[in-house]
Amino acid sequence: MTGTVADALVARLRSWGVPRVFGYAGDGIDPILAALHRAGGDPEFVPTRHEEMAAFMASGHAKYTGTPGVCLATQGPGAIHLLGGLYDAKLDRRPVVAVVGQVVTTALGSGYLQEVDLHTLFKDVCGQYVQTVFAPEQLPMVLDNAFRTAIATSTPTCLIVPHDVQRADAPGELPHTHGVVPSAVVVNRPKVVAQQEDLRRAADVLRAGRKVALLVGRGAAGAAREVEAVVDRLGAGVTVSLVGKPVLDESAPWHTGVMGHLGTTASAQMMAGCDTLLMVGCNDPWTEFYPEPGQARAVQIDIEARVVGAKYPVEVALVGDARETLAALLTHLARNPDRTWQDRVRDSVSRWQDVAAQRTQRPADPLNPELVVHELSGHLPEDARVAVDVGSATYWYARHLRLPRGVPAHVSSYLAAMGCAMPYGLAAKLAAPDRPVVALVGDGAMQMNGLLELITVADRWRSWADPRFVVLVLHNRDLNEVTWEQREMEGDARFPVSQRVPEFPYAGYAELLGLRGIKVDSADAVDKAWQEAFAADRPVVVEAVVDPAVPLLAPHLPDDKADMIYRGLAQEPGSDAVREHVLSQRADEGHDDRDRLEES
Repeated sequence: MTGTVADALVARLRSWGVPRVFGYAGDGIDPILAALHRAGGDPEFVPTRHEEMAAFMASGHAKYTGTPGVCLATQGPGAIHLLGGLYDAKLDRRPVVAVVGQVVTTALGSGYLQEVDLHTLFKDVCGQYVQTVFAPEQLPMVLDNAFRTAIATSTPTCLIVPHDVQRADAPGELPHTHGVVPSAVVVNRPKVVAQQEDLRRAADVLRAGRKVALLVGRGAAGAAREVEAVVDRLGAGVTVSLVGKPVLDESAPWHTGVMGHLGTTASAQMMAGCDTLLMVGCNDPWTEFYPEPGQARAVQIDIEARVVGAKYPVEVALVGDARETLAALLTHLARNPDRTWQDRVRDSVSRWQDVAAQRTQRPADPLNPELVVHELSGHLPEDARVAVDVGSATYWYARHLRLPRGVPAHVSSYLAAMGCAMPYGLAAKLAAPDRPVVALVGDGAMQMNGLLELITVADRWRSWADPRFVVLVLHNRDLNEVTWEQREMEGDARFPVSQRVPEFPYAGYAELLGLRGIKVDSADAVDKAWQEAFAADRPVVVEAVVDPAVPLLAPHLPDDKADMIYRGLAQEPGSDAVREHVLSQRADEGHDDRDRLEES
C-alpha cells in the first residue's frame, strides 16, 4: 500500500473489480473523494441526487450484474439516508458494500457534530458484517472481509472509516507480527447438488403426481432449459413469482404467468387444481395463492437450506444449485405420456390471454393503463433492461408485459420500496451503456424521487453508446395501489387527502431538461408514442394519463374480499364508474357479483 489509507481503499476496490461507486459528497469522506479523483475514474464515482438513491443504485447494480454494488456516504445524515437501499439489498438477497465516513476517532463519544452510533445504525441491515477501521493496517483485511461476506451471504455489508484514519499514511508493507491479519482479494463459490437419496425420493413424489405444478423463482435463473425439460417429462404446468418472471419464456403454452395478488387467473387455477408442487428457487410470500396445505405433495429445490419449507409444507427438500440439481433430478424422471393435465393448463392459459386482451381494450377515462403496458410488449428491444417501480405499474408489468428471452427486469420485491425504478434503471444503464433501458413508474414514485434522478439521466446520457432510456410515467394523480388496498383490505373509502398525487407536467419537465417528452391520453395514440420513444435520439419520458378506476384485483378474489371493496366504494361519492370496472373485471373471471349483491 502507498499514499493514504483512502488511496489504499480505492486501490483495493479496484482490485475487487469494482467499476463504479455510487455516492454523495460530504466532508466526512473528503479524503476518499480525493483518492477517487487521483485514481482518474477507476473506479468511477457516480454522484446521485440523494444518498438513498446511491444505495438503491448499488442494489440495482448487484441485481443486473450479479456482482457487488458499492455505495459511499458521509457520517450522520448521509449514513442514515443509505438505509432504504441497503434494506432493499438485504431483503432481496443482493451483495452490496457500503463505505461510510465517521467523525475523527478522538471525538467519538463526545456528542460531536454528526456523530451517530453507526454500528447500532447498521447492525441489522448489515448484520452479517459491519466493522470500523481504526488502524491503517486493518483496512485491507476489513475491506476484503466485507466483500467476501457480501458475496457469500448475498447481503449488504458496511465498512466505517473515520476521517482521521482516511487521511493517515498507508503502510508500504504489512508487518508480519502479532495482531496484524493479512488478507487476499479472493473468493469463490462451491458446486452444490442435492444428495442422491433425496433426488430419488423427490423423483418418486413427482412421478406419482397426476397434476404437477412448478413454482419457479429467481433462484432458477440460468436453469431455464432444465426447468423446461422437467415440465416436458412430467407434463406439468408452470407459474412464476414476480421476481421469477424473467427466468422463463412466457410464450410457452404451459406457462400460466405470475402467481399472487398481481398474478393471472391461469396461475390461480393451476395452483388450486394441482396435486403435486415442485418449487424451484422460490420463497414467494403470497402463501394464500399456494395450494391449500394437504392438497399437494411438495418438493422444493433451493440453494439455501433456511428457506426450504418456510412457505409451504414440503415432503422432500433438495438443497442445492437449481441448475445442477434439476439436471441430476432429470436422470430419475421418465417422460409421462399422459398430457391431460398439461392440456388443461393450456386451456386455462388461453382463457387468461383472452381475458387479458379484453381488459386492455376496455374503455377508460381517459386511457387504460393495461393497454399502455400491453402495447409496450410489441416495441421492447430484444436487448433491453427493464426496471419496475412498486405500485400499479407492478401489476401491469406482471400481467401484460411480455419480456423477450434473456431480458432482465427487476423490482424491489420483499421491501416493496417505492422509488426503486429510476435508480435501478440508471445502474443498469451505467453497467451496459449500449443497451436500452425501460423504467415503469407511477406518478407517486416519480414525484418521490424519480424527478430528481431524471436530472442524473439528463446529465449523463450524451456519454451512452445507446441513448435510449425510456421512462413510462403512469399519470393517474393517485397512489393507486394503496387506494385499492384501503378498499379491499379495510373496507374503507379512498382517503383523498392521503391518496392524491399533485398534478405535474412530466413530459414538459423532460423537455425542460433537454430530453424528449411524449404525453399520451388516448388509446389510438399509444402505439405511435412507443414507436417515437424508441426511435428518439435521447432519453424519453412517456407520460400516459391513465384512469385510476381500473381495478387492482387479485385473480379470483374471494367474495368476502370483493364485498369489502364494494363497501368501501359505497362510501365514496361519485364512485359508480369505479364500481362498474370492478363488476366487469369480476365477471371476466366468472363471478356474478351484480346478481349476488342484489340478492343480498
